[in-house]
Amino acid sequence: MVDKNIEDVEEKVEEVEEVMESKQDDNVKEDEVRPEQAADYEKLQGELEKAKKEKEDLYERLLRLQAEYDNFKRRSQKEKQDARKYQSQDLVTELLPALDNFERALQAETTEHTASFVEGMLMIQRQLMDALTSQGVSTIETVGEKFDPNIHHAVMQVESEEYETDTVVEELQRGYLLKDKVIRPAMVKVNK
Repeated sequence: MVDKNIEDVEEKVEEVEEVMESKQDDNVKEDEVRPEQAADYEKLQGELEKAKKEKEDLYERLLRLQAEYDNFKRRSQKEKQDARKYQSQDLVTELLPALDNFERALQAETTEHTASFVEGMLMIQRQLMDALTSQGVSTIETVGEKFDPNIHHAVMQVESEEYETDTVVEELQRGYLLKDKVIRPAMVKVNK
C-alpha cells in the first residue's frame, strides 16, 4: 500500500517536473512559472518524502519483527529439546528416596537366614539402577575426587593426612546426574 502511494506521488512529481522543464525549454524564466504549479511541486515533494520515511519505518519494523520471531522460534525449539532431554526428571527425583532405602537396607548385617532375602534385594536394586541408567541417570563420583561445589554438597570437614586438601573423604548420601544435569548433589565429607 505504501509502495502504491509512493508510486502515485512520484508520478505526480514527474508530471510537475516535466511541465517545469518544458517551460524552461521554452525560455520561460523561473519566476514566470505559475505559483500554483510551484506550490503543487512543493506539496508533492513533501508527500513523497513523507511516504519514503513511512516506508523506511515500516521496513525497519518488519526487520525487528522478523528478528523477534526468529528468536522466539529458537527459544521454543530449545525448550522442546530440554523438555525431551529431561522428561524423566520428575520420575527420577521420586525414585531416589526408594533407592536410598534399598542401600540402607542392604547395609544391614547379613546372616544365614537373610542371605537369600539380601540377594533378592540386590537383584531388585540392580534392576532399578539399570532402568534409571537407560534413562540417562548416573551416579556422581565422590571419594578421592576433588571437591566440586556444582556436584558435591559438603556437610562436614575433617583433617586427614591420607587425602589432599579439598578432596572428598567420605560419601554420606549418593548424588545423581540426569544426562548433564545434577538431580541431587552428593552429600560428602571434605578434607580441610
